[in-house]
Amino acid sequence: MSQIVLLSIITLCAIGVIAAVMLYYAAKKFQVYEDPRIDEVEAVLPSANCGGCGYPGCRGFAEALVKADDISELNCPAGGASVMSAVAKVLGQEVKATEPMIAVLRCNGTLEHRRRTSTFQGAKNCAIGQSVYIGETDCAYGCFGYGDCVDACKFGAMHIDQTTGLPVIDEDNCVACGACVKACPRNIIELRKKGPKSRRIYVSCVNCDKGAIAKKACAVACIGCGKCAKECPHEAITIQNNVAYIDFNKCKLCRKCVEVCPTNAITELNFPPRKENKNAETSGVTNEN
Repeated sequence: MSQIVLLSIITLCAIGVIAAVMLYYAAKKFQVYEDPRIDEVEAVLPSANCGGCGYPGCRGFAEALVKADDISELNCPAGGASVMSAVAKVLGQEVKATEPMIAVLRCNGTLEHRRRTSTFQGAKNCAIGQSVYIGETDCAYGCFGYGDCVDACKFGAMHIDQTTGLPVIDEDNCVACGACVKACPRNIIELRKKGPKSRRIYVSCVNCDKGAIAKKACAVACIGCGKCAKECPHEAITIQNNVAYIDFNKCKLCRKCVEVCPTNAITELNFPPRKENKNAETSGVTNEN
């Protein structure tokens, strides 16, 4: 009996050793080489895993960076220029300085500007709302205000203003990862250049209806009149599908378009107050006297 037990133990040990040897050689034969620089680059990245770079997480982006012959077209929005400079140092490459971007909401249909004509009793979710009805107003293009973008933001850069019913973007926390852009079913959130001194000009409307219909649905809707495009000296504004769009690569922030917009559909952010027209003031005083 003891001999049988001993033989069984020896047999099992032999099988184990043979299996281990086979697994060792198999592992060696099918070993996938991984560049050690991937770990170095990943350690430099912010570990946000936001997907703003276009890759599945920071690990996937690190692999893409190491494999790329030229990383100048790749960018980590969460880390910004400092992180990309550190990555370039690890890989022995150079990167071009890129202008910081920020998310903007191209809708100014607040509770005051956009009259509510119905109440949705279903789940307060923008994606669901988009699939079943036009919204609680007569504008089929404006923000639902249910906060899908807020839920998608991993950096706490968005919240819903209960007074206006619209999302508010925190400039200090926004890293332009684009998660809110992807989450919005109506495509009203856009990444634009942050601009010098964080100054930006853009059309806060995406309503493609004709002017009278758009204006009836929202007091500050773009009516596609084209006055802004005619006034712009830099050819930065185009009218397409009854709505104006300002190309931030061409816009020089002169604000001439803002002055001529009849519906106040163009938003200007972080500019100093406009200087009052002294001639007009003098004229006013003269008339009074």
